[in-house]
Amino acid sequence: MVLTLVLTAAAILVACFVMTLAIQSDLFQSRLSQVLADARRGTTSAQGALDAAEVADRVETQQLLTSVRGSIVRQSSTELMAVFRVPGQPLSALAPQPFTTGLTSEQVSPALRKAVESSTGGQWWQSVSLPSSNGRQVAGIVVGQQLQLPSGAGAYELYLGYDLAGAEETLGFVQRTLWLAGLALIALIGGISWFVLRSVTTPIAEAADTSARLAAGELEVRLPVHGEDELATLGRSFNAMADSIQGQILKLADLSLVQQRFVSDVSHELRTPLTTIRLASEMINDQRDTFAPATGRAAELLHDQVERFELLLTDLLEISRYDAGSVQLEWESRSLTQLTEDVVASMEQLAEQHGSIVRVLSPGGHTPSQMDARRVRRVVRNLLGNAIEHGEGRPIIVTVDSNRQAVAIGVRDFGMGMRPEDVEHVFDRFWRADPSRKRSIGGTGLGLSIALGDARLHNGTLGVWSEPGRGTHFVLTLPRRAGVIEPESPIRLEPDESEDADVAMFGTATATAAIDVESLVELNRPGGSGPEEPKAEASGEQQ
Repeated sequence: MVLTLVLTAAAILVACFVMTLAIQSDLFQSRLSQVLADARRGTTSAQGALDAAEVADRVETQQLLTSVRGSIVRQSSTELMAVFRVPGQPLSALAPQPFTTGLTSEQVSPALRKAVESSTGGQWWQSVSLPSSNGRQVAGIVVGQQLQLPSGAGAYELYLGYDLAGAEETLGFVQRTLWLAGLALIALIGGISWFVLRSVTTPIAEAADTSARLAAGELEVRLPVHGEDELATLGRSFNAMADSIQGQILKLADLSLVQQRFVSDVSHELRTPLTTIRLASEMINDQRDTFAPATGRAAELLHDQVERFELLLTDLLEISRYDAGSVQLEWESRSLTQLTEDVVASMEQLAEQHGSIVRVLSPGGHTPSQMDARRVRRVVRNLLGNAIEHGEGRPIIVTVDSNRQAVAIGVRDFGMGMRPEDVEHVFDRFWRADPSRKRSIGGTGLGLSIALGDARLHNGTLGVWSEPGRGTHFVLTLPRRAGVIEPESPIRLEPDESEDADVAMFGTATATAAIDVESLVELNRPGGSGPEEPKAEASGEQQ
């Protein structure tokens, strides 16, 4: 609306300005033509009277010039007059005295006088400023010609002044009319524009609001449709699209609900027979030494697979809760460093079995933060288990750090790593980079999906970096306080290449040897240029 009014006002301003100039020029030319015609007519009449007269002395010449002045006033319709003797002529006893009536010599410019003096039969004019009856100056025109007096009296300059007050009044009236019409036109165009824009923007605003509400989940909202114009056709098409989307969403929601209920019911129903099978498998496994070797091995395999099946059911139940949106966090204040050390201690034996040494570096993370300790412990346990399984017996570094907004834990192994196309699917359910590779610690294929869900429930992030030959690095970042969403992590996801060189000095064969803590601190530091003192938390606690 503002743009329309501004452009309209600019267009009308330009149009009024151009029209004013055109009218002003036309009025001036019209008045100039009239003035020149009047002046020529008066001068011609005066010259005719002078040519027909005979004078004997200066008195008669002066009387003749006075009578001619009256004739000029009647013929030229102006009383502003000035008569000067043309300079440079020989003295004559018959030459009358020059005179002025309402027009002074100062109002006749030297240039105009020179032009009149140099031309006997020419007519010359010039725009000047003339005094008016009310004392102010008005625009005017001075017209000059020569008059030839009889009996050798000589040549005289005749100047007639014409004011343009009438033309100025006409021009002022026209300008006022133009500006008033322009303002009225702006108001009229503004009203028309407002009506047209309202008729267009109101349905668009309603469509935008309805779209936003539809995107927010209010599937029942529809656009009001009035009339048969293009906007009404758009509204009907939008409503038809909304009906189709609502039908598809409801169908998918029902299908998803049935699927979730089926998984949940099946998982619950399987728990009872699974418990019986597990008890029976434990009794058989306890007696496997009394069986034949093949039967004893079968009993051991049965016991292991039953345990794995129970873990799978537990993960399936957890996944179904995530899909149903029924997961609730149990908040408590815990130190991420202490929680990580507990998990590392519980998995120390498993790491030794795989030939890996796990070291914890904790520059930060000592101050308690709000979290669901059970779920965070499960995430850390899953990440550490993956690092042990795929670490190829090399050292595993667990880093805990914090900043003002977040606490984070990074789990880095130096195993074979993954390709970029594999990293994109690492959080997919039941996905493995190498399907032919057997899980050595009994994973279900749902651990990373559940870990990602736990991180998002905390408004945190779980990122992964991996490169073939350099290993894998998982970073879990959690906000320290509620209300912060996906805070900046204090641990960088992509490690420096200097870490690979520092770890390579230990070698695969000596991976189970003791690793100097100072070297590990240097290994984890981004610069890698010398020992670094552990950082202290803002609360005053030190490592």
